[in-house]
Formats: sequence, C-alpha cells, structure tokens
Amino acid sequence: PARAPDAEGFYRDFACLARGNGKVMTIVDNLAGIRAEIRALEQKYGHQPGSVGLLAVSKTRPVEALRAALDAGQCEFGENYWQEAEAKLAALRHPDLRWHFIGPVQTNKTRPIATGFDWAHSVARLKVARRLHDARPEALPPLNICIQVNVDGEASKAGIAPAEVGDFMAALRPFKRLAVRGLMALPAPRSGLVAQRRPFAALRECLAAQAPQLDTLSMGTSQDMEAAIAEGATIVRIGTALFGPREY
Repeated sequence: PARAPDAEGFYRDFACLARGNGKVMTIVDNLAGIRAEIRALEQKYGHQPGSVGLLAVSKTRPVEALRAALDAGQCEFGENYWQEAEAKLAALRHPDLRWHFIGPVQTNKTRPIATGFDWAHSVARLKVARRLHDARPEALPPLNICIQVNVDGEASKAGIAPAEVGDFMAALRPFKRLAVRGLMALPAPRSGLVAQRRPFAALRECLAAQAPQLDTLSMGTSQDMEAAIAEGATIVRIGTALFGPREY
C-alpha cells in the first residue's frame, strides 16, 4: 500500500527544479502546482471542474519517484516501453493505480501490454489492435484504447490520418475486449499559444465529426498543456513539469 504519511520527507532526495523560478521543489510540490494549474485552466476556458485528468509520464523515472507521486495521490502513470515498465508494475501496488501505455505498440509486446496495462493510447494499426484484443484476458475489463491520429501528417510519426478515424473505428467494432475511448495526438512542437492550439483544435474537431460518442482527448504535454486544455483535452500527459528534466 502507499505510504502517504511521510511521502514528502522520505522522498526529499527525489527533488527537482520547479519550472522557471529556480526554487528547488519536491515531486509532491510540483504535483500540487500542476493540479492547481489544471483547475485554473479548466475555469479559464469554461470546462467543468475535474474534467481534465493528469497522466504522469514516468518513462526513465525510478520506482522511488513514482512512489513519491503515488503517495501524494497521483494514480495514473504513463509508460513508453514495456522493458522499462515491467519492473515498475511489479514494484508498485495500490487499488487505484492505473497504468497507461503511451509509446509505440510493437507487435511482439502486445501480450504484456494487454495483460499489464489499463489503457493503450497509441493504437494506430489494425494488426496491433487485433493482437491486443486477442491477448486481453477475459477476466479483466476491456482494455481502454485511444486511436492515435497524425494531425500534422508527419511521415516520421505514427498515427492515422484524421479522415480515416471513422473507418478505423468501424474496423475495431468486433474487438469486444477493447474499449475505444477516444483520440490521441502528439503534434510537432510549436511556439506560442495560438499556434499550439491549432493541431489540438483539429483533433477536437475530428472527434466531434467522426466519433462524437467517445469521451477522451489525450493531448498536451508540459510544453503545451494550456493549449491542449483550451481545446478540450480530457487527459494531459505531464512528465518534465512533474519529475524534472530527464537523465537518460
């Protein structure tokens, strides 16, 4: 079980720099600040309080850093690689803990992803979806998935074209052990709020036009969280602002 009473003191060694002000902050402090910022942005852009979920992107982070966040009430974590995530899934236990796979899904890793994770955010190939479905244990609830959309049309990035979303959803309909929840995008970096909002607006419009019954827009990072929330994100994927700069 999580050890909430002494989380801040026990994990002081896992301090990181807060964004921009030079003050040393703990993960617990950063988490509180991000939550407050999300709530303020919900209000600013007229969204329901609590409508935006925080997904802690924990790739490359040690188990101790995740446990500090878990002890502070953060229960949703996103991992990019099964080889790295396996030890974390084994080490952390909490009844409310939810694991999200947010990296490219390799066909030879579909079984552990289907059995160990609650969400897969980056489904963009029918072959991968079929393998996830076939590997998902019947004893577990359906695997929540997001369809990855390549909103910028980048040749180097995975994802289907916005115009293909409806057909792709129809192809997924027979897979009863998958629950299609929404769309995901990771646009190319942009400077300035107006420019950052454009691809997120495109994803929101794609959802409204082709899949209005879905409830999830997974978009936005530490660099463009405000733009994503402005355009209706329901899950923002935050790593650096929570855990500090990565050390590979």
